[in-house]
Amino acid sequence: MIKKQVKRFKQTKKVGILGIIGNIFLLIIKGWVGFTSKSQAMIADSINSAGDIFASLMTFIGNKIASTPQDNDHNFGHGKAEYIFSMFIGISMIVVAFKLFYDSISTLILGSELKFSLGLVLVCITTIVVKFSLYLYAKASAKKYSNILLEANMNDHRNDCIVTTFTLISVLLTLKNISWFDSLTGIGISIWIGFTGIKFFIESYNVLMDISVDENTKDLILDIVNSYPEIKKVKSITSSPVGYKYIIFIVICVDGNMSTFDSHNLADSVEKSVSNLDNVYKAIIHVEPMKS
Repeated sequence: MIKKQVKRFKQTKKVGILGIIGNIFLLIIKGWVGFTSKSQAMIADSINSAGDIFASLMTFIGNKIASTPQDNDHNFGHGKAEYIFSMFIGISMIVVAFKLFYDSISTLILGSELKFSLGLVLVCITTIVVKFSLYLYAKASAKKYSNILLEANMNDHRNDCIVTTFTLISVLLTLKNISWFDSLTGIGISIWIGFTGIKFFIESYNVLMDISVDENTKDLILDIVNSYPEIKKVKSITSSPVGYKYIIFIVICVDGNMSTFDSHNLADSVEKSVSNLDNVYKAIIHVEPMKS
């Protein structure tokens, strides 16, 4: 379990570092080409890359803090750091989305000065190749290791592939003197980024506000607890998230004549069984006697 967690943190670190390097490269080339060609969509895309650098940096820092072992002040580790920094990523996406939406609306009203440029086409193609490669790597990592930071990066890279594809289309349409599509693409980019940011903000907020474990896991826990004939009743099952896992609190009722020694062994056995579930960090069992 510990080895898998260490690998998980190391893989998330790699995804964050690769994201930072890739996005800095794309920011430079997209920003330069966007401003020289006066493409609102490309400028929007370059600002999005700046947001992507921030997102990758938050992934790196959040993962670094989350991987810190438990201590006297943080008895259950630092796993919630993943969701705190995922919330920062969501907020940054929302801020960038508002700015891009405003700029694109202004360009749509005032008119676009976009002209066809081979440089624009090459930058779009380069962006799609780089982002799709980062998407595949992040997707493979997210599939193997459950981590909201990995999922945020995966979705971010995927969104950028789609967004840049529309930017490429807007550039090609200028050959037909269709320039308004550039501004509409900028608006589409801003809406896409905004919805993605809201999604991750809400998901992170729910975990930080101690959202309960999912019903499927609750059913699995009940199946485990009910497999013990000594347990007469399951009084309650509550939970609290710790990073991507949960602390499970279970109150069970046993025969009032059961000895303290036997009830302790029973609680210990149930705790170990429940803690073996993939998304359970620790199970805490409280035993109450029932009147015969």
